[in-house]
Order: sequence, then C-alpha cells, then structure tokens
Amino acid sequence: MHTGGDACATFGFMTWAELQRQDLRKIQAEQLYRFLNETVYPFHPFYRRMFDEQKIDVRKIKSVADLKAIPFTSKKDLLPTDENPQKFREFVITPDPAALRKRARTIVRAVLHGREFVRRELEKEFRPIFMTATTGRSSAPVAFFYSDYDLKNLRTAGERLIETFEVATEQRGVNMFPFAPHLAFWQVALGAMEYGVLIVSTGGGKVMGTEGNIAIIDRIKPHAIVGIPSFVYHVLRLASEEGKQWPHISKIILGGEKAPQGMRRKLVELCQKMGAGDVSVLSTYGFTEARMAWGECPASLRKGENGAIHSSGFHLYPDKEIFEVVNPETGECVGEGESGELVYTCIDGRGSVVLRYRTGDFVDGGVTWGPCPFCQRTVPRIIGGISRASNVKGLNLSKVKGTLVNFNDLQSLLDDVAEIAEWQLEIRKRNDDPLDVDELVLHFAPSDSANAKALEQRIRTLFAQRSEVTPNRIETHTVGDMVKRIGVETQLKEKRIVDNRPKE
Repeated sequence: MHTGGDACATFGFMTWAELQRQDLRKIQAEQLYRFLNETVYPFHPFYRRMFDEQKIDVRKIKSVADLKAIPFTSKKDLLPTDENPQKFREFVITPDPAALRKRARTIVRAVLHGREFVRRELEKEFRPIFMTATTGRSSAPVAFFYSDYDLKNLRTAGERLIETFEVATEQRGVNMFPFAPHLAFWQVALGAMEYGVLIVSTGGGKVMGTEGNIAIIDRIKPHAIVGIPSFVYHVLRLASEEGKQWPHISKIILGGEKAPQGMRRKLVELCQKMGAGDVSVLSTYGFTEARMAWGECPASLRKGENGAIHSSGFHLYPDKEIFEVVNPETGECVGEGESGELVYTCIDGRGSVVLRYRTGDFVDGGVTWGPCPFCQRTVPRIIGGISRASNVKGLNLSKVKGTLVNFNDLQSLLDDVAEIAEWQLEIRKRNDDPLDVDELVLHFAPSDSANAKALEQRIRTLFAQRSEVTPNRIETHTVGDMVKRIGVETQLKEKRIVDNRPKE
C-alpha cells in the first residue's frame, strides 16, 4: 500500500476481486475530488495556472459529469516550443516543501515517526525517479516521469493485466518488447514481478536478434509470448519455417500497434502449425501519457461469424483513471456505448499528470459499464475498434490522389491475405516533385507457397473492391528485404505505412 497519499490510504491497492465489490462511480467521484484539491491544484504548474486564469473552482468538481468544467489538454500542450523547450516540466507534480510540512497529516506523522522518516516518505511519493517517452513518430518525443508512487501504480496495472490475461503463476512467458524507455516493455517487466510469474525479457530484435529470441523460446518453453504484433509474427513465421515445435504456447499478447483480425488469425495458424492447441491472441491498449495499459480477457477462443476473433474490450481501472468519450468535432460527451474520441483523466498519480487528455484515438463502441460477457468482471471496458485517425502526418486518415483514405482499412485488407508474408504501403509524389500527383506503392513479400504474379492480381482486385484508391505500382521483394524495409528488428515500431512525399 502507498504510504504517502490520502487517496491510497483510503482505497489502497485493490485486487480485481475487491474492485468488483465497490461502488465504482462513487470511488471515481471521491478520488477525483481529492486528487484535484489535494494534489493537482496545489502542486501542478500547468493546471494550477489554467484553473486560476480561467477562474475554475476545483472544489466544485465533485463528479465525472463536472469534469466538463476543465478544458481539454492535447498533445500540442505537451510539445516543446522555442520559448519553452522543456514544456513537459509543466506537467510534473512539483510540491512546495513548506506547504507539505504544514499539512496536518505531515505534522502528525512527524510526531509519530520522526521528521527524517516523513522526509523520506515524501520523497518517495513525489520525487521523479523513472521516465518513459512517446515514440516521436508523429511529433517530437515527450518525456513522462514517475515517482516511486507511480511505479507502484505501474506494477499494480501490470498485475491486473496478467490476471486479466489469465496467466497462471506457474506458467512462463517471453517479453519481446524492445528494451527502451517505452511503456510496453516496463509494464510487462514490472507487472510480472508484481504478479509473481516468470517472464524473460529479451529486449526484442535490437538486443538479441530474431534467432536469439527463437533460442530463448526454445529454451524456456513459454506459455505466453508478449510483444509488438509485427515482430511476434516475424519470429513465429521464421520459427515455423525452421520446423520448430512449440506446443506449449497458449497465449499471444500484443501491444504497441494495432492487431487486426487478419494478423491475429495468422498468428494462431502459425502457432497451430508448430503444434500448439487452442491459442488466445490478446491485445492491449495503452499510451505514454497514461503511464499504464489495459487488456482483453481470453475471449478469442470463442469465434464469431466468418472466423472473426472476439474481443472482450479493454478492462479499465476505475480507481486509477476516468475515460470519457466525446464527439471529436464538438467535444461534447456522448452516451455509454456510443462511438467517439477517448479522453483520459488521471485520478491517482504523481510525476507527470494530465487531465482530460484528448488521445486522438477513436473507438467505434465507446465505453460500457456492463459486466464482461466472458470473464464477468464489472469494471468498465473500452469496446470496439480503436483507430488513430488524428496522427499529425495523417498516415491513418489522409488524402491520396485527392481521395480521403482510411489506412486502417487498407491495413486490415492486407493483413487478411494469408499469402502475404510482409508488406508496406508507401505514399510518394511522381518523380519526387512536390507539385506532381500522388502515387501509392505497395511493397510486399509473398509467402513461400504463393505465386507472386497471381497474388499481385488478387491484391489489385481486392483494392478495387474495397478501396477508392489502388496502388500505382506493386513491387515484389524477398522476405529478408521487407524485414529490413519495415524495420522489424531495428525500429521501436515497424514502418507499415510511410509518407515519402517531399515537403514543399
């Protein structure tokens, strides 16, 4: 249990079972009020200034519905400017030591335990000691800081994730997320320690290479493999080609990128080809600004129509955060289960904290508070596909050849083709002339059993049937060349869709 804050003294670190028995909406309201009044307003540079300038009385924010009094925060509020190159510091909880010493509970604890004990405990609560950062794919990377308090939250979130995935303590796992100051790697590593399950972290392709990861899986025979979808697929595909037999695998847990239906089916097929039985492919949702991630429970064995793999939705932590879903154009909150943009508010944290943060992520099923139909947990869940339609460079929703193209749909189209081993979509300008017309080039590597020419024709037909744009060119490559092109072993996130149009 945390020792530094009132919120945790009241609610502590609840287990999943304990959380089910609580009045979750009441917990959120009380946690929000306490957090704003005792931590954010006194000690948060950015929000204290905002509240004062806009005359927002945080004492009147007593429920989730009252959050609308607080303006949205967005990525641009976090990015460095010429005037303020370290703008991220404005989002770090920075307590005034004199104010902390005057708090009644500080005085009482100093009497009971001594000043040095209280000083050390306050340092643990507030001093930043750990950092992750955004990947910087669409803008400059932004650092987010954790105190010891936040690291305990991260461990708790990881423990809940593993419990949601139904990984038993006697089972083993391999963490193939890249070793970096990136949320995914540390969420898995620290969560496994908190839960008490053996998970070996390989650091991904950059650290041990593909063969090194295959060797580790051969050696420890894990029940669960965790990593970025493209790299997990790459490792499983090569292992299958080498004739490996991995019947021990029962769960593939993915994060850092979308995991479309086609990708999930390919992963299941590869595992079964290597002797595995029923395999659950589970996805996570997380982002650096939240400093934790959420997961699906094993619903994927219950297949839907046309072989679709069910998703339970992402099980949330209502004692740690509040999610709103808003109309992306008006900013107005939508009803339960309605589609819109996800907006995140931290209600239990130190270090870097954001309120009403517009994620830019659009969910087509919203948030529901009904019990999960698979695991029966009663925590709220994010339901439906999530798309990053707000990327700064428009690589998910962009105009190509004068047509607005949803690249999420094209990714699903290509992932659904079993004979495609690897692919990349490149947007170019003809002759690299900024004033010339757009070109769409598909680079792909066929599987060993595929006829490249026949597959190319099939791809053109699928584009014509399901998209308003078709590739100007389709270029065939070897699997090895495609692995280098998309950076499976070298990049933090693989480059599936690249915009190489020259800047004017």
